[in-house]
Amino acid sequence: MKIVFLGTGGSWPSPERNVSAIAVKRNAEVLLFDCGEGTQRQLMHSTVSFMQISKIFITHFHGDHFLGLAGLIQSMSMNKRDSPLEIYGPDGCEILIESMTNLGHYSTTYPIVARDVKPGDIIEFEDYKVRVAEAQHTVPALMYSLEENSRPGKFDKPKALELGIPEGKFFSQLQQGKTIEHDGKTFTPDMVLGSPRPGRKIVYTGDTKPCDAIVELAKDCDVLIHDSTTALDLQEKSNSYGHSSSAQAAQAAKDAAAVKLFLTHISPRYDETEQMLADAIAIFENSEVAEDFTEYEVKYKNGEI
Repeated sequence: MKIVFLGTGGSWPSPERNVSAIAVKRNAEVLLFDCGEGTQRQLMHSTVSFMQISKIFITHFHGDHFLGLAGLIQSMSMNKRDSPLEIYGPDGCEILIESMTNLGHYSTTYPIVARDVKPGDIIEFEDYKVRVAEAQHTVPALMYSLEENSRPGKFDKPKALELGIPEGKFFSQLQQGKTIEHDGKTFTPDMVLGSPRPGRKIVYTGDTKPCDAIVELAKDCDVLIHDSTTALDLQEKSNSYGHSSSAQAAQAAKDAAAVKLFLTHISPRYDETEQMLADAIAIFENSEVAEDFTEYEVKYKNGEI
């Protein structure tokens, strides 16, 4: 699982940063969180193929988080996409996407499935889920948690051999959670597998001021990607606009026992982010300011990738 930051700025594009968009690559699938103006251009400069995007999750309908959708949708058609695209967002998402795809001389070569989601929803997919929570912004806004399903426990080969299970297909079937029959005996996965191992968890707050829901959603996450519009000295102003300071993002990461914190949605007022990072590290050491095209491999808690 790899996170690719496509846009890390807030409000409007700057020479240093484009506006919000974050890609999460899982094998051949790409999930996109927010799609601000210019996102498809950012994709062209990244290691991510926009044709691999299967699902898009929009946090809210301020322009710096969704205005890149129309162009991206049409570019997919011009490249002869035929696989469905799923788009999730706050109340009004379905209507917005319908309106967007009826603008001008606009056509699509593939199905688009748009769905309104609300806080408390859990969207289930084959081997992961996306949990939805309420952000505290100036307009209705959502936060998302991408959570992989638990993996089978580690396979105990010596134990399997001791039980008389031959190597080969039976090992593979047991590792896949299947019960097998051999030599008149039944062997179940729990006989040779350790305890289930948790999958990875990434939480993205979108735009929000501090709230208890962030800590609850991000509990024990591997990566927290948090609104960090200003440094500590402008915290009060940041909160008044429904945003957080880097120090508040760090406090959320600490309270949630996160492994890694990325600061994003950086105000265009900042050419340098040293103070912002210093404010965060003073509270939560494993903090980093995300830059456009930053890539981060999300490891399992035991160090595996």
